[in-house]
Amino acid sequence: MKYLHTMIRIHDIDKSLDFYCNKLGLKEQRRYDSDTGRYTLIFLAADGNKSALLELTYNWDPESYNEGRNFGHIAYEVENIYLSCQKLCDAGVTINRPPRDGYMAFIRSPDNISIELLQAGSALKPAEPWASMPNTGHW
Repeated sequence: MKYLHTMIRIHDIDKSLDFYCNKLGLKEQRRYDSDTGRYTLIFLAADGNKSALLELTYNWDPESYNEGRNFGHIAYEVENIYLSCQKLCDAGVTINRPPRDGYMAFIRSPDNISIELLQAGSALKPAEPWASMPNTGHW
């Protein structure tokens, strides 16, 4: 068995690509438009793991998606949790669960999908402003 991808439904292609590519750092690998199915599939991956794809599904006919807490979350390993979170903050992304432990943080996509960021290797030494930063919302 081989992992292929995780699919999430999105409301807005431009907002989602801005978040996943420009802010989170994923890269578009391929795209498929289905005129008969009336949807667009966009496959994204991190530079370090191009075989683990995230499939963004955009249905051309408007649909209402709830938060889908039963989905859980998507997780990515990062080289430096503090630098990654600072870059996201600087880009206007809310850190819902700051990396107080130097190891784990949570953010949410424009479609309220929870994304877990995990420090590669061992946890970093606790540091401010993260160590005393409260949670915002939920993840």
